[in-house]
Amino acid sequence: MKDLKYLAALTIPISAFISIYFKGYLSFFTPFYAFVIIPVLEILLPHDTSNLEGEKLEQKSKSKIFDWMLYLNIPIVFGFVFYSLWDITTHAYPLYEIIGLVFSVGIVLGVNGINVAHELGHRQLTFERYLGKLLLLPSFYMHFYIEHNFGHHLHAATKEDPATARLNQTVYSFWFTSTLRQYSSAWKIQGKLLRADGLSFFSIKNDMVYYTLFQLSFLTLVFLFFGQLGVLFAVGSGIIGFLLLETVNYIEHYGLIRFKKPSGRYERVRECHSWNSNHVIGRIVLYELTRHSDHHYKSSKKYQTLDYHDISPQMPFGYPTSMVISFIPPLWFYIMNPRVPKEMKLNVNDFSLV
Repeated sequence: MKDLKYLAALTIPISAFISIYFKGYLSFFTPFYAFVIIPVLEILLPHDTSNLEGEKLEQKSKSKIFDWMLYLNIPIVFGFVFYSLWDITTHAYPLYEIIGLVFSVGIVLGVNGINVAHELGHRQLTFERYLGKLLLLPSFYMHFYIEHNFGHHLHAATKEDPATARLNQTVYSFWFTSTLRQYSSAWKIQGKLLRADGLSFFSIKNDMVYYTLFQLSFLTLVFLFFGQLGVLFAVGSGIIGFLLLETVNYIEHYGLIRFKKPSGRYERVRECHSWNSNHVIGRIVLYELTRHSDHHYKSSKKYQTLDYHDISPQMPFGYPTSMVISFIPPLWFYIMNPRVPKEMKLNVNDFSLV
């Protein structure tokens, strides 16, 4: 039964169901659940620093139940998107209820969509990577697959990485710099991948073109079936979804930098280049994303086998709570800046944005 603990991630869609079904002020129940109830539970419940070993590690790494708990999110995510679109376009609701539903569905897209897509995007099986890309579609962030896998994991904790927040950068500034630079970076990486295979920009293997067409087709279908209001709702919830991702990106590597060797190359990514959290609620709701240090150390590991490392910088709170704190920059700087390793602060001038 302990293996089923990750079903707790489905409490996010359950909270969205409450928002959609009851409406009124409960339209905002999902953001309340995600950013108030979960943080309170994180503070009250203990940490868990234990790691899997031996036979138990081998068993869990091969168990398919952990994969199926990821796959389950696909019909849930798209079910919520299309039901919500049908609901708001066939009934008359006040503006505040629609705004609440945009946030509620957007949080589902971020947690059960993009976060699960991130996990599947690192898998070895082609069909799992396709499922991951599919989950990025309603958030209009399919380029994340290319930039994250071929860019972020190479450049994390360096000034070349759009998804690494520099010391004293606010989350609101980061939303703009990361979103724009990641999209631009994805096109550049795609170009390099094509040239490495001796192909031109107009090759049928240009995935960025496909991603653009898929996302435009999705919006076109939404417009044809649900009209202008449907498009506004889809775009709004998609934006909430990817801003949730960018907030997670912000806290994952905030202020951490890798040093250059005498050769001019950066040191390899180690466990000290990502913020780690062992808070139980955040771990299971986000499919162990909070053990981010080990994920960067060995990205091929499945979420249920990720380890805690003593040398990883530790967040004082879980990821959900930290996200809330990041929305108040002075409080975030007060809590997090003293925790950034001193040697990294001394080299902060080498981390200016390019």
